Amino acid sequence: MNPLKKLFQQTAIYGLATVLPRMLSFLLVPIYTEVMAPEKYGVVTIIFSWFAIFNVFLAYGMETAFFRFYNKAENKESVVSTTLISLLGSTLFFLVVGLLFQGWWSAILDIERVYVKYLFLILSLDALAIIPFAWLRANEKPMRYALIKTTNVAIYLGLTIFFLLVLPNLGKGNSDGWVQNLYIPDFEISYILISNLVASGITLLIMFPLYLKNKYVFDQDLFKRMMNYAWPVLIAGIAFTINEVFDKILLDKLLPVEMAESEVGKYAACYKLGMFMTLFGTAFRLGIEPFFFSHAGTKNPQRAYAQITDYFVVIGSIILLAAVVFADVLKVLFIRNESYWEAMAVVPLILLASFFLGIYHNLSVWYKVTDKTRYGAVISIIGAIITISINYLFIPSMGYMASAIATLFAYGSMMVLSYYFGKSRYPIPYNFRKMLFYLGISTLFSVLSFYVFDRNLYIGSILLLLFLGLVYKLENDILRKVFSKR
Repeated sequence: MNPLKKLFQQTAIYGLATVLPRMLSFLLVPIYTEVMAPEKYGVVTIIFSWFAIFNVFLAYGMETAFFRFYNKAENKESVVSTTLISLLGSTLFFLVVGLLFQGWWSAILDIERVYVKYLFLILSLDALAIIPFAWLRANEKPMRYALIKTTNVAIYLGLTIFFLLVLPNLGKGNSDGWVQNLYIPDFEISYILISNLVASGITLLIMFPLYLKNKYVFDQDLFKRMMNYAWPVLIAGIAFTINEVFDKILLDKLLPVEMAESEVGKYAACYKLGMFMTLFGTAFRLGIEPFFFSHAGTKNPQRAYAQITDYFVVIGSIILLAAVVFADVLKVLFIRNESYWEAMAVVPLILLASFFLGIYHNLSVWYKVTDKTRYGAVISIIGAIITISINYLFIPSMGYMASAIATLFAYGSMMVLSYYFGKSRYPIPYNFRKMLFYLGISTLFSVLSFYVFDRNLYIGSILLLLFLGLVYKLENDILRKVFSKR
């Protein structure tokens, strides 16, 4: 089979595994914004920001190291066993420390102690599922991966709907014992975390057979080599997560107390409208990451890498413009409470920033296949410095607009730096004239639609149709070759 066709087929399935569950979770946004005021949604956002940060520490680069060593190892069982033992030990240690010192963690993270217990339990369950999921991807089992991921979020979605919408209606004036035992007024945040906990627990049970059939032989030499590969990935992951979520935490810290959580809630809700680009980028990355490693030793892999990036930019440019044009339609569908809408100005910036991030992931292939992951760490650290600096300097005067601008500059800088460092160390023949053409036209039309014509849907739709016609005219022959049956 054409390797590029195989890539797109797997990306489509991984896209289902990523997009469908996240779209299901995206359906929670109108529920959250309907049942919670911005300040309470702000608290939820801050808690989940800490989730993202701790997730990186708990994985400590071992997922990426697993892919690298599993693909080239003769004894694949040793890679699986060593990685499982490593993550099992570190996760249990993390859980014990978290539960023993809940008060201390509550003070450090500035979240209520009642939420700390849920935080550490959910994080531990998710960490133990990292390598089983990676094993599915490495063994090219995308359908099973998709099914389990979808099941996880379906459980989470179903429980959240029950706790936030169904149970309160049952609890009003109901004296039945089981309803009264379940329903607690003003308990929305805990209900959300309980839903997450149950979903994560069931997911780990589904994935647990890999732990049961593992021989549990720890290869110290292999572990050292994996850690040498993984630690720069960890540093890069920490810096990347700072770019992704730390702006919400800084908003909470740097804005006046009486408005901080409310502003975080508004920003986070409108930030979610940038998820369409994030979903596409994540699905694409899940599909291409195994492809990058498995084809690194083939003849002229750079040509395939360049083609993949071309297609990403073309499709991403369409998504960018479409999401901007229909931003006002999306806000009515997904953000029901008008008190959140004042942050809509951040949407084009977040979409473009997410696009830059997706391009960066494609450009970053050079340091992953050459085992020079330290460059990824350096690039991400620079991005984190930009994020923290712009947020720290401008949040007091600009609020969440400073956070959106910081995200755009951080990801844009990472994209440029990855290309700059890679062009001499692992040259890839990217068609930059083509990429810049599509990116430039899509960005220009987005600015015109959103800012110049004030989100006029008719004018925006005309600009989108013009762009789609341009893409069809220029790319029709190439796309037919990629998706042909040969």
